Amino acid sequence: MRKATLISTTKTDSLVSSTIDISKDKSYHTLELNGESYQTIDGFGGCFNELGYIALKKIPNDKKEEVLRNLFDPEECNFTYCRLPIGANDYSESWYSLNETKGDYEMKNFSIERDKECLIPYIKEAEKYSGELNLFASPWSPPTWMKFPEVYNFGTLIWEEKNLKAYALYFKKFIEEYQKEGIKINQVHIQNEPIADQKFPSCVWSGKQLRDFIKEYIGPLFEENKLDAEIWLGTLNSPYDDYGDENWQFGQYNNFANTVLSDKDAKRYINGVGYQWGGKHALLQTRIAYPEMKLIQTENECGEGKNSWEYAEYVFNLMWTYFINGVNAYTYWNMVLEEEGISTWGWKQNSLITVTKDNDVKYNPEYYLMRHFSKYIKQGATMKGLKGDFAGNALAFENPDGSVVLELLNPFDELQEVTFSVNGEDYSFNIHPHSFNTLVV
Repeated sequence: MRKATLISTTKTDSLVSSTIDISKDKSYHTLELNGESYQTIDGFGGCFNELGYIALKKIPNDKKEEVLRNLFDPEECNFTYCRLPIGANDYSESWYSLNETKGDYEMKNFSIERDKECLIPYIKEAEKYSGELNLFASPWSPPTWMKFPEVYNFGTLIWEEKNLKAYALYFKKFIEEYQKEGIKINQVHIQNEPIADQKFPSCVWSGKQLRDFIKEYIGPLFEENKLDAEIWLGTLNSPYDDYGDENWQFGQYNNFANTVLSDKDAKRYINGVGYQWGGKHALLQTRIAYPEMKLIQTENECGEGKNSWEYAEYVFNLMWTYFINGVNAYTYWNMVLEEEGISTWGWKQNSLITVTKDNDVKYNPEYYLMRHFSKYIKQGATMKGLKGDFAGNALAFENPDGSVVLELLNPFDELQEVTFSVNGEDYSFNIHPHSFNTLVV
């Protein structure tokens, strides 16, 4: 008789494990595999940000190592698929680029010295527990002298031949310099949120500009130099309706993903598409039109720094939406922040783990949610189709070893009894009100 293991987390109790026997009777709420198989899962992770590492350095070394182990060890959160910025983002200690020497089109003064202070040690300390990570990187802003106006926040890339060639070289240098530090960059995404003209480091691109930069500049340069890093169309935040901006009409699927991927000369350089925020609304069209393209979620929505249980339930629904629509990987935003999680421009944001004012460590609800997924769903797992009245709050995966993992949210105020039918056997179990649940069969 094959038994199952149920792991449950509520507001008050985390990662409580119990054994579930095969049942004779079915519950009112049922779930079963529908025979369909979907995308392969490449992993879960978070973003390496300077303010996260600065927070970690403030706590005693044993607590710091505990945090890193709990995020990256295969027996803990098992993060393997992570992001980092190219230059500054809004969670850098201050704004910078990797070459602020005006007019240096040959990138002779390109330097990652700044990254050796935080980002590189952060990654290397994580890899002590994870092994080599799958890393993707994107700029939030090009060097200021390559933009108009000449600032980190707001603006656009100057669209001149020598500038575009130099910017492609900027990406190449980044990959090569990180390789010298023993860190492999697996993917580059051209621009973080290309339709976000923001008060923090940002740069606005049109879909046509992304298309032309990929097919005429960065694609040929990477191919000519046989660079091992992939080029991805990301990290797209369109459609824009999540922000309530009047420019929503410029951020639709056809103006970005379809504009780029429908061009055969651009598409041949592109290995996948990364979406975040409002980009989730373009996922389904992208998957249907370009099923050969890998898709990833590149940045979990970041909340308001309250780290509430209610927001964690919202994130479960985000994860459900992204996986149902075909993503191969899911990436959290700030893994670690100091209390209140304030960015360089004043926005309080959530994090998986909080370093408190007395230099202690607090694990937030979203940490446990991510762990429910990332620990038990192994790299190479296949997402499976579900049917039943709880399928709107559940996801199923089959690991390479044949084990089946069911992820389940109970969003209700009442205890729910659910029966999961798999491999001809029924498993009935109770899930607590407002709980995250993982059943491993």
